[in-house]
Amino acid sequence: MGSGHYTAHIKVFSNVQLLDENRWYNFDDSQISPISEDDVNTAAAYVLFYRRVKNDDASASNGAKSSMLSATYTHPSNLIITCSIHSLETFKSMELFSTQTLLLFLSFLTFLYLHHRKPKTTPTGFKAYPIVGTLPDFLLNRHRFLDWSTDVLRNCPTHSAVFKRPGKVHGIMTANPDNVEHVLKTNFHNYPKGERFIYLLRDFLGQGIFNSDGDLWKLQRKTASYEFNTKSLRNFAIQNVTVEIQTRLIPLLQRASESESVLDLQDVLERFAFDNICKLAFNVDPACLAAEGSGDATVGGVFMRAIEDAAALSSGRFMSVFEWVWRLKKFLNVGSEKRLRESISIVHAFADKIIRSRMETKDDTTDDMDLLSRFMATEDNSPEFLRDIVISFILAGRDTTSSGLSWFFWILSSRPDVKDKIVKEIETVRAWSEKSDSEEAGGFGYEELKELKYLHAAISEPMRLYPPVPVDSMVCLNEDVLADGTRVKKNWFVTYHTYAMGRMESIWGSDWAEFKPERWFVEDSGVIRTESPFRYPVFHAGARMCLGKEMAYIQMKSIVASVMGRFELNAVDKDTCPGQHLSLTLRIKGGLPVRVRPRK
Repeated sequence: MGSGHYTAHIKVFSNVQLLDENRWYNFDDSQISPISEDDVNTAAAYVLFYRRVKNDDASASNGAKSSMLSATYTHPSNLIITCSIHSLETFKSMELFSTQTLLLFLSFLTFLYLHHRKPKTTPTGFKAYPIVGTLPDFLLNRHRFLDWSTDVLRNCPTHSAVFKRPGKVHGIMTANPDNVEHVLKTNFHNYPKGERFIYLLRDFLGQGIFNSDGDLWKLQRKTASYEFNTKSLRNFAIQNVTVEIQTRLIPLLQRASESESVLDLQDVLERFAFDNICKLAFNVDPACLAAEGSGDATVGGVFMRAIEDAAALSSGRFMSVFEWVWRLKKFLNVGSEKRLRESISIVHAFADKIIRSRMETKDDTTDDMDLLSRFMATEDNSPEFLRDIVISFILAGRDTTSSGLSWFFWILSSRPDVKDKIVKEIETVRAWSEKSDSEEAGGFGYEELKELKYLHAAISEPMRLYPPVPVDSMVCLNEDVLADGTRVKKNWFVTYHTYAMGRMESIWGSDWAEFKPERWFVEDSGVIRTESPFRYPVFHAGARMCLGKEMAYIQMKSIVASVMGRFELNAVDKDTCPGQHLSLTLRIKGGLPVRVRPRK
């Protein structure tokens, strides 16, 4: 066969069983020499190669050189060895062919696998890790907690998921209306606020109505319900709101319009709401919306900043990774806990001042008493308990309505079509009531406000997307099963996610992301659709339904109707969604800068 470079492909069999993998050996004629018998495979190959090369191939004819030699050799150890020998050139061509064939074959198998495989189910719920539970993902998304948890719940079959963190913080988060009804109505007595919730907010809210359970909660709710009846609601709308709008809000906006200055509308709305809730519930006017330089406004402003900080820092305890961290800071009086203590001290001082003022002017003969007076009528209530009541209602009255309107005016800045419809409705109602903007009593009465139906829908819509209270939690007293089949263990929390519910296609349809006031009307009619509070729990639902719901709508509609009838308000950055500041309520991070100009 002549000299050259060759490759030997060896297969070794014993009976039928394969003892060795395929091996390739490269060697030259000069390498053929006696070798050790220890390596049977290699020795046999050399033997075969020696025989075939030295004796030439019998199949080669006319002097032609065969490119492949093959032989079988039975070794004395009963190994059957097959050897095929190729010239290097032939081997290279076969190697290339074999590689192409292999790649084609693998491609075909890949196609079959992808085409016929069963689709994998996408994992749903919060990803839980050993020991730490959902903590890693929670830390990564804490700055966008509402949107992150909404995305998770949206991808769950029943919009419910288990949430676990170290420290036995275990529970269920749900955006399922059936579950909300189960917790807030069907099995209400099994889901109180719970010790953990009350403990985290006790320093700030004490035993107020929003931080109590059982008989203590029932007492406060029963007493407060007297204040939120139709008579007091109408009185509030006609007197307090109208006076605040005419004497403070309109002049403030007028000054901003004339100076062409930028105004933080969220701050203005918070001060307006604070003045009103204090006047309604406690008969005290802090004058936070009064002209700059007023002593009362300064005192009220300090209180507002303090209650804002106290709410944010208290809610921060819920977001703390480990409870012992904030406990230690509280013990050492450092960091956020030091600031919380200072803020609460200011809040308590302001509330104590209100209580002393009301005690000094107490009149037991008055039939139509304010909220604080009703609680003061019970001598068993201590000054500390009265202070907790004051703080709770100030927080509710100030933050919820101002939050809803702040998001409303931001959205409206980029929706001139909705703006035009609101203004047209305002003009129609004014014409119907035979009033004009030039009249001093340019406010809106109770009956007029009821006729502003499109405005009612337009205010409800942003609260669907940006609810003032985006999440609320209860605790499970005894093991239970929710309406969707989710099992809740004893002492687990159950959080109903109002923010997520407003963004669920299963509840609001494929156009859930669209700001669409028309969705609140019964089809082809001018009648406002009554939505189930379990689908729209912006004002909570069941036994804990917000007592001030109607009052809140009256205040918001009064402000919008009076302002939009006179001014054009546009957000400075209407095309960029503002950041969210999540405390006990959902506020716009950094406020809402707007420009004010007279409406033509």
